Amino acid sequence: MTPEAFRKAALHLPDAEEREHMHHPDFRVGGRIFATLGYPSEEFAMVKLFPDQQRDFIAAAPATFVPVKGAWGRQGCTSVCLRAAKAAIVKEALHAAWRNASVRVALRKLEGAVPKSAPRNTAAAKATVPKKTRRRRDGKVTAV
Repeated sequence: MTPEAFRKAALHLPDAEEREHMHHPDFRVGGRIFATLGYPSEEFAMVKLFPDQQRDFIAAAPATFVPVKGAWGRQGCTSVCLRAAKAAIVKEALHAAWRNASVRVALRKLEGAVPKSAPRNTAAAKATVPKKTRRRRDGKVTAV
């Protein structure tokens, strides 16, 4: 698979956009990165999978997929060796990474749409919280 084919497959996913992160292209949905291209070199890409998905893709194509070094790799970030990659399995991995990011974006939007029981970080909320408090001997907290 070529880097251009990887780029085309990533951008084919709904609402995917290309940006730049750490001096190499990345692919995002709703502002969340799901894949990158050209790191650590031009022959590689990266997909953000869950650890169980990472294990499945590595088992299916060990010459194509390898965990990224360190903590990112333990969390599911997976390098893709483009030279050894078959388009079909890379598209599957891209779709899984895109879906993982899309779910998080949808949850964030949904949580933002649900009204909170108490106002947060607003003038009304700040007005109800006293500037200083003191704990009395009986354990109650009072405003100073």
